[in-house]
Amino acid sequence: MAGIFTIVLLIAAALIALWFNRDRVERIPYEIATTLSVPGLNPQAGVRYRGLDVGRVDAVLFDPQKPGQILIRFSVSKDTPITHSTFATLSYQGVTGLAYVQLDDDGRNPTLMPSSKKKPARIELRPGLLDLLQLRGLAILKQTEEVAGRINTMLSDENQKSILAAFTDVSKAANKVGRASDQLQPALDKLPALALKADRMLTSLNKLSDDASVLTRKLNAPDGPLNSFNDAAGNIGSAAAIVEYEVVPLIDETRSSMRALNRTMETFNQRPQSILFGAGAAQPGPGEAGFSTPAGK
Repeated sequence: MAGIFTIVLLIAAALIALWFNRDRVERIPYEIATTLSVPGLNPQAGVRYRGLDVGRVDAVLFDPQKPGQILIRFSVSKDTPITHSTFATLSYQGVTGLAYVQLDDDGRNPTLMPSSKKKPARIELRPGLLDLLQLRGLAILKQTEEVAGRINTMLSDENQKSILAAFTDVSKAANKVGRASDQLQPALDKLPALALKADRMLTSLNKLSDDASVLTRKLNAPDGPLNSFNDAAGNIGSAAAIVEYEVVPLIDETRSSMRALNRTMETFNQRPQSILFGAGAAQPGPGEAGFSTPAGK
């Protein structure tokens, strides 16, 4: 009897514990279909909506209709605002590595998403932080390999010889520049003397310019040489005008008289008798009255 009583007492305690631990909250089922890896996610894992506990994971299994796809079935409280723009990511608790489902909403479509046990609605699973780090890490590793390959190509034996030759050429050029600076040093030492001579030359040029200015003012003075020269030039111009208007016509008449005298002397040389008998009538030319063709022509 004592044993039976003990067994009944334990059974009653277990039933009472189950009764008190029964979840009385009404939940709505949803599911996630993804091809991403879900490490650390187990049934009974928590479901949070922007950090608030709203449900738990019911099952994690493979999709029988699509090989390689994983189904995550979970339930959330009735008042959780699951909309058509709600999405899920996997987050991890501290250093334990246990994952939970993190729900969020980007607000693109605020319409509530209906769901039921017979046909649970599906929510998109986006890559989490670790997935992004993994993808970016692979891309970084690929770029690092490419950079390493290029460096190896650049540091090949032939390129190393070219680089060493370039360094040698640069060293030679630096030595030549040093020698050129040594050769230029005497010329640089003479620069102060040249600058002093240049200053003296500029001073002489300034003095010469001042003297020229004084000479110009004296020449342009009212009683200066230029005004006297202008007056003399005016007088010469007047004399030239007198010669042009009085002497030139006389010269023209003299030329006409000389031409007439020359014609008279020529006629006298050809016909001296014209002085006694006159010049006589001129012979008629062709087409004039009295003209006759000479014989034999």
